[in-house]
Amino acid sequence: MGSTTNTPDRQRSLRTGGTRLAGRVRLDRALSKLGGASRAEAARLIAAGRVTVGGEVVDDPARPVVPERDWLAIDGQAVRRRGWRMIALHKPRGVVTTRRDPDGRPTVFDLLGEASEGLVTVGRLDLATSGLLLLTTDTQLANWLTDPANRIVRRYIVTARGEVTDADASRMAAGVNGLVASEVHIRKRSARETHLVVELTEGRNREVRRLFEGIGREVMRLKRVSFGGFELGELQPGRWRRIARPEVALACPDARLSAATPS
Repeated sequence: MGSTTNTPDRQRSLRTGGTRLAGRVRLDRALSKLGGASRAEAARLIAAGRVTVGGEVVDDPARPVVPERDWLAIDGQAVRRRGWRMIALHKPRGVVTTRRDPDGRPTVFDLLGEASEGLVTVGRLDLATSGLLLLTTDTQLANWLTDPANRIVRRYIVTARGEVTDADASRMAAGVNGLVASEVHIRKRSARETHLVVELTEGRNREVRRLFEGIGREVMRLKRVSFGGFELGELQPGRWRRIARPEVALACPDARLSAATPS
C-alpha cells in the first residue's frame, strides 16, 4: 500500500477575458445563479435590452458583475439577493448538478425543493458521482472555494477496476494528461479492483475519471467525502444540512463572506 503527495506549488487563477475578476461573474451567469432565468434565457433577455445593472441597460452577457453588490433587474423587477445560506448535500448517483435538465433527470435542486431558492452550487459532481456537494447564496464564497489559486482540497473515495500499483499512484501525483493529484493513498487492492483515497486541488471537469484513464484504469465508483474543511460525515444520500457561518469561518478562515443577512 502506498501514499504519494504532490508538493509543487501550481498557483493558477480563474480569468475572464484575460483579466482576474475577484468576486465577479458574467452577467448571464449571475442572473442564472440568482434564479432569475436560465443562462440561455438570461442571454436572450440581455440581448433584448430587458436587463439593467444599477439602472443601466446592459446588452453584453459577459459584462462582469458582483451579485452581492450590483443591483440587477429584469424588466425593472429586481432579481433579489437572498439571505445568507449554505447547505451541504449528499448527492446520490443518477442526480444531475443543474437547476433544470432537458432530459427530465432528477436534479440536486429537486432534492432540496423550496430550500434551493437562491442557492448556487459550489462546483459540480457528474451524474455517476455521489457525495458532498456544497450550495450557497454567497457567490463570492463559491468563487473563492472553486478558484484553483486557493488550492482547496477535495477528497474522494475511488474504486478502480483492476490493480493500481504504487508506480501508478506516483504517476498520478506527478501528472497524467495535464492533471495532478495532490495525494493518492491505496487502501486495498487486488487483481479485480483497487480502493483508494485521492485528493485534488483544482476541481476540473471529470478530473478524477480522466486521471485514472491516464493510467489505463476505469473508475467504477466515485464518492466525494470532503471539500476543504467541510466533511460529508454521516449524511445519507439525498439528505442535506445547513452550514452556519461559524462553521464556514473555521473551514475557510481566509475566505471573505458576503455581508448579506443570514436567513
